[in-house]
Amino acid sequence: MTEEQTPGVFAHIPVLLREVMEGLKPFPGGIFVDCTLGGGGHSTEILKRTTPGGRLIGLDQDADAIAAAGEKLAGYGDRVMLVRENFSRLAQVLDNMGIKEVNGILFDLGVSSYQLDNPARGFSYMHDAPLDMRMNRENPETAGDIVNNRPEKELSRIIREYGEEKHAARIASFIARERGKRPIETTFRLVEIIKSAIPARDRREGPHPAKRTFQALRIAVNNELGIIRESILAAVDRLAPGGRLCVITFHSLEDRLVKETFRKMARPCVCPRDFPVCACGREPVIRDVAPRGVTPSAEEIDKNPRSRSARLRIAEKIPSSKGTGV
Repeated sequence: MTEEQTPGVFAHIPVLLREVMEGLKPFPGGIFVDCTLGGGGHSTEILKRTTPGGRLIGLDQDADAIAAAGEKLAGYGDRVMLVRENFSRLAQVLDNMGIKEVNGILFDLGVSSYQLDNPARGFSYMHDAPLDMRMNRENPETAGDIVNNRPEKELSRIIREYGEEKHAARIASFIARERGKRPIETTFRLVEIIKSAIPARDRREGPHPAKRTFQALRIAVNNELGIIRESILAAVDRLAPGGRLCVITFHSLEDRLVKETFRKMARPCVCPRDFPVCACGREPVIRDVAPRGVTPSAEEIDKNPRSRSARLRIAEKIPSSKGTGV
């Protein structure tokens, strides 16, 4: 989820907008869900294309996002229903609204540019701020809590698995040593510790030396990977036959989870390969519309460099399906 903007203000250059609309196929009168509302950029286009009579349900766990989108979408009146909630609770939100099924659902995963660029949120290694990184600021645990309180081995695992950082053990060791002197409370102090832990030859090449560790902490604080699979399954369950699911990812861990979940729904058979015919009875639930994923054009990357790592995956619910099959 990236949107170019001035720090602290939601702006609206949604990633892969044309490709998402082609994948989602919004139509007049349809009911669509934006599970990651952000600044409302994708939602605005969905509302335009569902006129007249279409409805948009927008979810976001960030109160700032709900407030900004509510202001931006106010002109659409009661066609818009905004809910401050994590997308993992989509089914409960729809139940509360008395909505059994919808025609399309969008997930734009990850952190928004507003969250990255607002120093007070503590997501970025480019701004000095308290170590926070919570998308929902009502959650009790911050990145600072993880950095200062988790055992060294646990920190190493988080940085290695969620950040795919080859120096994870060394970074965790340096963090454990430095927090023993005094708590690590700000982003810039953590950046300094990470830089000191990574060998000079590796600091000179590739991305910012703190990028992978900050990604890992953000994922851990917000349980981002833990909710993706079940949320996708729940979303497909609430799609009307022929409905579309679009998921935008921004790093390989997210994308692998989405790709594997789509694969299991598209080919759910668990029979041994040497069986002449399927005996398990599991039927496909979706058709994977874009098996290789859709990436931004060179023109979009030029206008919005943060879109560079984005990948869109699209699934269509098979009309005859009766369940998730997974």
